[in-house]
Amino acid sequence: MAQQHDEPVAHILLLHSVFGLRPAVLAAAARLRAAGHEVTTPDLYGLPAADTVQDGFALLDKVGRDSVLERARAAAHDLPAEAVLAGFSMGAGVAGALLAERPQAAALLLLHGTGGAPESVRPGLPVQLHLADPDEYEPPDELDEWRRAMTGAGAELSVYRYPGPGHLYTDPDVPDHDALAAALTWDRALAFLAG
Repeated sequence: MAQQHDEPVAHILLLHSVFGLRPAVLAAAARLRAAGHEVTTPDLYGLPAADTVQDGFALLDKVGRDSVLERARAAAHDLPAEAVLAGFSMGAGVAGALLAERPQAAALLLLHGTGGAPESVRPGLPVQLHLADPDEYEPPDELDEWRRAMTGAGAELSVYRYPGPGHLYTDPDVPDHDALAAALTWDRALAFLAG
């Protein structure tokens, strides 16, 4: 029998990757809702999602990084101050950028990319990162520097690496997909959000 929740376990702002608002993002939101969370999945482009990463970067260039951040900010506006900030790849970076304006965020959930600046981190902030190993967009030296900065700022940081899959391995519609790594990622992410 499914567990019933009188109130959501968490409010989550879930931000898409450079591809746009793809079915995989909506499926992830449905998975989180099934666990009792309330999830907001804004379209940061306002345009149909891309089929390739190159087309995704073209969309990002067309819309502009400032507009993407402004749309994320608008989506967060009516959410509780303690809403969890979460994102896929580019969306992880946007979630991290919003942390500066939402210091009471309950947690930062980063999928396929780092996010958050040390000066935005309050001591004890739960941060969880899931990343392919290796990941073409997260060089080891940059990842190590980010990890040191976040823990130095007091984040309660957990980093999970998944050997073998490509960058966006939780998305079943891209060549990077790895079903086992994706399943393990969601198990860990759900446990993190429940904690």
